[in-house]
Amino acid sequence: MNRILQYTLGVIFSICLMIVLLFTSVEAAVYWIPGYFQKEYAKYNVTEAVSMNMDDLLDVTDQMMAYLKGKRDNLHVPTTMGGVEREFFNAREIAHMEDVRGLFLGGISMRRGCLMIMALSLILMALLKTKFKSTFPKAVCAGSGFFFLASAATALLISTDFNRYFIQFHEMFFKNDLWMLDPSTDMLINIVPEGFFSDTVFLIGTIFFIFVLFVVTFCLFLVHKYGKNAD
Repeated sequence: MNRILQYTLGVIFSICLMIVLLFTSVEAAVYWIPGYFQKEYAKYNVTEAVSMNMDDLLDVTDQMMAYLKGKRDNLHVPTTMGGVEREFFNAREIAHMEDVRGLFLGGISMRRGCLMIMALSLILMALLKTKFKSTFPKAVCAGSGFFFLASAATALLISTDFNRYFIQFHEMFFKNDLWMLDPSTDMLINIVPEGFFSDTVFLIGTIFFIFVLFVVTFCLFLVHKYGKNAD
């Protein structure tokens, strides 16, 4: 019975770990990679679309990303566009970004919660005093593999029609239509076109795959090292 409980706790640990790694992959893609936004802006000629130079556009981006992470209280960002000083974001964009910020901060809170569950699972598994060294890596491999396969299937489905699932994502997570922006009046949609989103989703998936590959490889190493009869 203890062995089954320990295995179950190991699976719970692994699923929480995958959630942590997924949110960390999102953060890594948009916060940790130097020059990512500049490269994407150059790729999609964003500076021309919004009549801004790259330095001013990157400054606006820095302010926006700081806001999403809770390090800035508002999105009133003055800048220069086409030689005219103005606020970059209008009221509709600010309202939408408030919703986006809520999702982002919610994800960070979920990651913290998962880390707490992981710690609790480890403590309980250790207290059960069964074959922890052999059971734990097997359970983590099983849970991680299941989560990754489900994620891979979802990613494959999204790749068949990115625009369709991009719209469905917004309809699922936003309770209003503020995300439906007009390129002629709303600058936000011009700095993050659909190509930017698809590139970013692919990057997040790549980072997540590397994380999962490392976890599974390490777990398989532990399984091989300790074997079935480890204490």
